[in-house]
Amino acid sequence: MERPSTAAKPGHAPIGATRPWAIEIADNLAKKAKAHAARENTTLRSLVERCLRLAMRDDGQPQRFVLRDASVTGRGLQRAYHDADWARIREAAYEDRGG
Repeated sequence: MERPSTAAKPGHAPIGATRPWAIEIADNLAKKAKAHAARENTTLRSLVERCLRLAMRDDGQPQRFVLRDASVTGRGLQRAYHDADWARIREAAYEDRGG
């Protein structure tokens, strides 16, 4: 029985194949990256691959910002400020605080 060929089609690499690349990185960034990889007990290659995957996730679509709900419970303004304008409310908020 003949074994299936492991050779890739012209112009295509086998699945999971790697190819050597050379990229230029600023010296200070490369030093920090190497130190970070060492602290994480990983290789610089793995760190670069992880960063590339993170940078390209969602095909470059910006992440939608969701403002967390910071609502407070309460019953609105105190009766004394119910009809007050913003200047009066601000003045009361900063009383005794140098404002």
